[in-house]
Amino acid sequence: MSHFMGTHLTKLDSKGRVFIPASFRAVLRAGRPDGEAAPIVMLPSHKQPCVQVWPACAFLRLGAAMDQLDTFSEEQDDLAFSLFADACEITPDKDGRIVLPDMVAEHAGVTDQLAFVGLRDRFEIWTPDAAARRRAEAHERARSRGLTLPGSSASGVAA
Repeated sequence: MSHFMGTHLTKLDSKGRVFIPASFRAVLRAGRPDGEAAPIVMLPSHKQPCVQVWPACAFLRLGAAMDQLDTFSEEQDDLAFSLFADACEITPDKDGRIVLPDMVAEHAGVTDQLAFVGLRDRFEIWTPDAAARRRAEAHERARSRGLTLPGSSASGVAA
C-alpha cells in the first residue's frame, strides 16, 4: 500500500502512547532500507479540530510550495506560522507507537479514544465523534456539489 486509507479507532495506553495503525505503519516503512517507520510531522490543523500527520519528507515539500508566495507577504507569513510554528517531528518507536504532544492533543480534544483517518498522502487524528461528523459533512458536500475526479469514470478505473 502506498497511501493512507481507512478509519481506524484506537485508544491511548496507560502511558499516553498510541499505536499507529499497521496499514499506516506499512506506508511509513515503504522504501526504507532499515524497515523502520519514517519520521512523521504532527501539527494542529489550521482548518479543523484535529491533528494532521505527514511523513516528514511530504511535509517538507509543503515548504517548497510556499516558495511560490512572496517571502514577506501576509499570506506566506500566516501559512508559515500555521504550518511550521506548531509542527513537531516524531519518530515512532520500534513497535509503531507515538506519544501525542499535549498541544496537538488539546487542539483536537483527544483524550483516550482516537480515530486515525487516512487521507491519501497524510492522515489525521480526531476524536471518534468529530471524525464521524467530518466524514458525514464531507460526503454531503461532495454529493451536493457533484464532485468527481478529472477524467474519472467507472469504466476507466482499473480493478
